[in-house]
Amino acid sequence: MITPELIQQYPFFAGLDYNQITILAKAADEITVNTGHYFFKEGDVLKHFYMLSEGKVAIVIGVTDHSVEHKFSDQLTGHIKMNDVTVSIVEGGDFFGWSALIPPYLATAGVKTMTPCRLIVFNCEELLKKFQEDHLFGYLMTQKIAQVSQQRIHDLYIEFLDSIERGMNEINHVNAFQKGYQEIKK
Repeated sequence: MITPELIQQYPFFAGLDYNQITILAKAADEITVNTGHYFFKEGDVLKHFYMLSEGKVAIVIGVTDHSVEHKFSDQLTGHIKMNDVTVSIVEGGDFFGWSALIPPYLATAGVKTMTPCRLIVFNCEELLKKFQEDHLFGYLMTQKIAQVSQQRIHDLYIEFLDSIERGMNEINHVNAFQKGYQEIKK
């Protein structure tokens, strides 16, 4: 357990009453982890969500490593070499693992530390029971999760547009080079 005062320091929990903050504190512990630690991978069943106090974590998804030739049997058995691609970075004051509060409780991405981190870990099995008893508390937490989800989707959208723009710039540079080369050949 941690103190309710520690939780009250985080803007994410603004709007919750002291009783709700106390319930969160009773379901939480503080931990530290080193760089390179994986909390979970995409598809894992989650039982905790995490508030990052200090440090930086990468939200990653696995993509097929196209530099390796994969046999058809590898594809059938799931033995395909994957590479992590960072889709978002979470820093102090933000949280991750919110899927532990939303059915079917599966991670939609993986999370690994980029730096040493200090975190608050919330036991979601305990919290989900409390949300069944206090529907307003569950509703308020769901609203907070929805706000974070909306921001993450927006961040991904911006990153996607940025990658398209970078790709188009590379294509334009290649086309300009080819055009210049064709003019030199004349």
